[in-house]
Amino acid sequence: QVQLVESGGGLVQAGDSLRLSCIASGRTFLTYRMGWFRQAPGQERELVAAISWDEDITYYADSVKGRFTISKSNAKNTVALQMNSLKPEDTAVYYCAARRVSSSSYEWWGQGTQVTVSS
Repeated sequence: QVQLVESGGGLVQAGDSLRLSCIASGRTFLTYRMGWFRQAPGQERELVAAISWDEDITYYADSVKGRFTISKSNAKNTVALQMNSLKPEDTAVYYCAARRVSSSSYEWWGQGTQVTVSS
């Protein structure tokens, strides 16, 4: 079993920055993929960024490229999402998620953290 706990959400103004963190526990993660999703009211959950635990391979949604950076600390079992130049449309609940490399879908989810960007 994998446990994921997010932190770092909050209320900021447009143009500000926030850093989300996700602490993972319960398994060794060397063959896992970690992702940050977000879901705004009335919208589907979308993958914002992802990273492989054993390689420096990353993915970003077009909407956040150049503004968001995903990173990891193997020693601390944490995955972070640095969000810069935030926009009101970034407002959503952000979720940390994990999946095995062999899985086609994310299997474990955190409880979510609210990010609100005011204009």
